[in-house]
Amino acid sequence: MKTKFCLTTAAVLLALTAFSYGQVGTDVKDAATDTGKATKKAAVKTGHATEKAAAKTEDTTETAAKKTGHATKKAAVKTGEATEKAADKTGEATETAAKKTGHGVKKGAKAVGHGVKKGAEKTEDVVK
Repeated sequence: MKTKFCLTTAAVLLALTAFSYGQVGTDVKDAATDTGKATKKAAVKTGHATEKAAAKTEDTTETAAKKTGHATKKAAVKTGEATEKAADKTGEATETAAKKTGHGVKKGAKAVGHGVKKGAEKTEDVVK
């Protein structure tokens, strides 16, 4: 009887073990399914957030590009105006310098001519 009891107990324990392993397998499968669903849900949310961020980045980049273009255009206009003013001043300064140079050359030529005339008169006096 003791042997029969031991065999019965062993059979019951084996049955419980098999049932336990079967239950663990089901639990693991359920956990894996839940994990898969949660991962998919997170991936969808991440994709949506990434799409929104990309759209905002695009809008911001476009706005920045427009502002940069506008600022560049304004700077180019101001540079052109400043260059034009500088060219006018350079032209005026060149004209003034040319007039002064011409006046100086005229005076110098007159002085040289006067000196030559005087020298010629002295030479004439010496030759006589």
